[in-house]
Amino acid sequence: MKLLLVTRPQPQADQWVAALQAHGVAARALPLLQVEPVSDPAAVAAWHSLGAHRLVVFVSPGCVRSFFSLRPAAMAWHVATLGGATGPGTSRALRDAGVPEGSIVEPPADAEQFDSEALWRRLEPLAWHGQRVLVVRGDGGRDWLAERLRERGAEVAFVQAYRRTLPALDGAQRALLDDALARPQRHGWLFSSSQAVEHLRELAPQAQWSSSCALATHPRIAATLRALGFGSVTSVRPTVEAVVSSWTRSIQSTSPAPNQRH
Repeated sequence: MKLLLVTRPQPQADQWVAALQAHGVAARALPLLQVEPVSDPAAVAAWHSLGAHRLVVFVSPGCVRSFFSLRPAAMAWHVATLGGATGPGTSRALRDAGVPEGSIVEPPADAEQFDSEALWRRLEPLAWHGQRVLVVRGDGGRDWLAERLRERGAEVAFVQAYRRTLPALDGAQRALLDDALARPQRHGWLFSSSQAVEHLRELAPQAQWSSSCALATHPRIAATLRALGFGSVTSVRPTVEAVVSSWTRSIQSTSPAPNQRH
């Protein structure tokens, strides 16, 4: 049975593996990102001025967890402050953290992509002149959404709540990677981050990827995989249902005909 390797950071990797397995997909977690909270004084201070912000943007579930880990005791989310999420996983993390449903702004469930552009389509109709916006992110990231908001007159600031690092693989994870390198036809990859692709390059610098296949949850990630040399790359919406459908089609298209099986 072909195995799909989920490269998201923990605990998301295990959550995705469980969801995929519930749909009959043979999946294993091989996290290629580790999210570590950063005690940025600006992030801590931001909690004390939260009510002065019209919008706080979060770019990932890990970003939400890291920012809320810095929340002062007994301090609640200001209902007048919008929590912007780039995708459903981030929205779910905001709800779990106690942000009211009515304060969350997110792309529609049927959006082609879950990213800054999709979130902007929801934010664009609102009045932004003179409004304060905070973008919570990791080390680095795109400024595209901040630029759109500034063009509309918003005052945008950034805080770092976490950093993304290369995880140290344990023995079982290293064995799983080695098996994927030795038998690429028996494995596939699911990527939700271009940085995870770069970490794979670091972990296996001599690897040849022309026989490997991957699913990428954004066109930019797909482009990074193709540049690395992956032989088959498919862009897929970052939902369990879309991944299951695409992966099932991929397996069916590469399975030998009944009279060719041994």
